[in-house]
Amino acid sequence: MKAVLYETFAQAPAVATVPDPVPEPHGVVLKVEATGVCRSDWHGWMGHDPDITLPHVPGHELAGTVQAIGKNVKNWKVGDRVTVPFVGGCGSCPECHAGHQQVCESQFQPGFTHWGSFAEYVGIHYADLNLVALPEGMSFATAASLGCRFATSFRGVVDQGRASAGEWVAVHGCGGVGLSAIMIANAVGANVIAIDIADDKLALAKDLGAVATLNAASIQDVAEAVMEVTGGGAHLSIDALGHPTTCFNSIQNLRRRGRHVQIGLMLADQATPEVPMAKVIGWELEILGSHGMQAHRYGAMLDMVRTRKLKPDRLVGREISLEESIAALTEMHRFEGVGATVVTRF
Repeated sequence: MKAVLYETFAQAPAVATVPDPVPEPHGVVLKVEATGVCRSDWHGWMGHDPDITLPHVPGHELAGTVQAIGKNVKNWKVGDRVTVPFVGGCGSCPECHAGHQQVCESQFQPGFTHWGSFAEYVGIHYADLNLVALPEGMSFATAASLGCRFATSFRGVVDQGRASAGEWVAVHGCGGVGLSAIMIANAVGANVIAIDIADDKLALAKDLGAVATLNAASIQDVAEAVMEVTGGGAHLSIDALGHPTTCFNSIQNLRRRGRHVQIGLMLADQATPEVPMAKVIGWELEILGSHGMQAHRYGAMLDMVRTRKLKPDRLVGREISLEESIAALTEMHRFEGVGATVVTRF
């Protein structure tokens, strides 16, 4: 099959011909119809993820059709249209038994623990536990954007963040994760403030439901500005970017007993950011992580998509070819795109 392959971290990948995957007894092989280009893929390519073994094929936001099935798979057949969370569970550990596959002790992640979806085909393990059927009418490009950014944001806003109607929600960073979080928080009735340094992203954030926007490049104290707009601070604040500055601001702009959710990855030299711990203690703040979303929780999100309370298709930006994904991947640190860039031509 054709795939994007890199043999050295931080060196340009190339399109290569590599062996087709073979399904595990409990797994399937998918024909990739669409795959998103995500900042997590960039982190992997830079060498920030210890799970990656070279040579490697990236890609974890994917949608496609079932091409081949392992002998122990019961719930899927060839031709089924599916997507998959970017974190898959084993089904056997205590966390999986408790329904928390997103923190499975033996988790797999296509594009990290094994070759991913920047390819014509990809293998998925434990298919009966982890695959999600696509709704009729949902495009593969939209479905591919669900697996990491949108689903992670849904869990971060709804399950971990517990956003509710009338609360103030601050979202730091208006890339794919942040814009998803803004749409989701608005859909559950929260008042959303969007913070970024790019006016075009802030304009889209407002169009997606943000009631206020702040350009951090022109504000001396972001946290103080959020507290002024909200009349005392955000009830829930999300770092959707993953940077020491946005992490600090997200915690600092909370009101008393507020909740911070860290969705953006913080790796390598950014893994230990400064935290205003005195405020965390004195104001009884909560600091929470959000790491993907279990397949069994997709139903609630997809129901909101079906009723058009959520419109993830609005977050799909450029659709590109597999060859073009190399430049899109290696230039992700520039944060130049608006919406999700999705590979749809293989």
